[in-house]
Amino acid sequence: MEKATFAAGCFWGVEEAFYDEPGVIATRVGYTGGTLENPTYQQVCSGTTGHAEAVEVTFEPARISYEQLLKIFWQSHDPTQLDRQGPDVGSQYRSAIFYHTDEQRVLAEASREALDLSGRYQRSVVTEVAPAATFWQAEEYHQKYHKKNGGGCGF
Repeated sequence: MEKATFAAGCFWGVEEAFYDEPGVIATRVGYTGGTLENPTYQQVCSGTTGHAEAVEVTFEPARISYEQLLKIFWQSHDPTQLDRQGPDVGSQYRSAIFYHTDEQRVLAEASREALDLSGRYQRSVVTEVAPAATFWQAEEYHQKYHKKNGGGCGF
């Protein structure tokens, strides 16, 4: 098993993009990339903790590759929007890949560059590629939110 961590706006929708994929063993939403230990949703939404809303994906590399996860990540949001996705605005909604290994870093940087050069977007890709930090699991009501409640993040 390996882990991958992605941020791409509201974590409800990001999690939904991954949790039913063959080879994905588990997903959980939470906060990473900030300075406060064990932040709450309200603290992260204040914009003062530096955290991103993110999803941690536990996957079986023999069944789904990191490259396949990156493809899902890129297709699930607009990576040219800085500190926002759709109506959600703030650094907690930034586009980011938090790598767990050097191999993940190399693959993430290469895929970001390829996407940026592809001509798919008129603006530059602004996705951050950073080392994985402590992942603080979000409150239970956020976990598998769409499965439990349906709906979206306002898109």
